[in-house]
Amino acid sequence: MLVVSRQVDEVIMIGDDIEVMVTDIRGDKVRLGISAPKHLAVHRKEVYGAILKERNADSLGQHVADFSNLAPASPPAKET
Repeated sequence: MLVVSRQVDEVIMIGDDIEVMVTDIRGDKVRLGISAPKHLAVHRKEVYGAILKERNADSLGQHVADFSNLAPASPPAKET
């Protein structure tokens, strides 16, 4: 684990694409701004845990249909 001291408006880089900026410090609370590529989800840990829990519940309770053995649909007829 990397432990660093940062002041407001200072940034930490994670790889080439993720920036974590200290936007505000009020008492014992630190506000962070996170810039990451859109394909990466960014969540607080408790929210991420809830997402995983919901995914697991869904996977146990629902069957996903497999349509891989079906023939592809015919292309639509051209209008004349």
